Amino acid sequence: MRTRPVLVYDGDCAFCTSSASFAERRLAPRCETTPWQFADLDSLGITQQRAEYELLWVTPSGVVRGGTQAVAKLLMSAGGGWRVLGALLTLPPLRWVVHGIYRLVAANRERMPGGTPACALPRRSA
Repeated sequence: MRTRPVLVYDGDCAFCTSSASFAERRLAPRCETTPWQFADLDSLGITQQRAEYELLWVTPSGVVRGGTQAVAKLLMSAGGGWRVLGALLTLPPLRWVVHGIYRLVAANRERMPGGTPACALPRRSA
């Protein structure tokens, strides 16, 4: 059984990897971080499709938060002023606005600083 939350990101995406590394160095969150490519997705209760699509925060009890709510949990786990910012990200209407920004960044992550064509989200099958 895990005792710490796990932050799961796309290790094939340079933008995602550099963002996760930045968070580890600068925020020192109280969690493990791992690319989904090296994670035991089944034991975390997440699918590869979801892991490819968004940042995920998995609690020790198995609750999964994705996207901006994963960012909020990451910030709250860092403590201090970051905790306040993370808590604000969970409140409407800020939550709705930030969700839209997150989706815009995620849809264009190959165009973000450090991004490469490998960072593009996989095409959704119909």
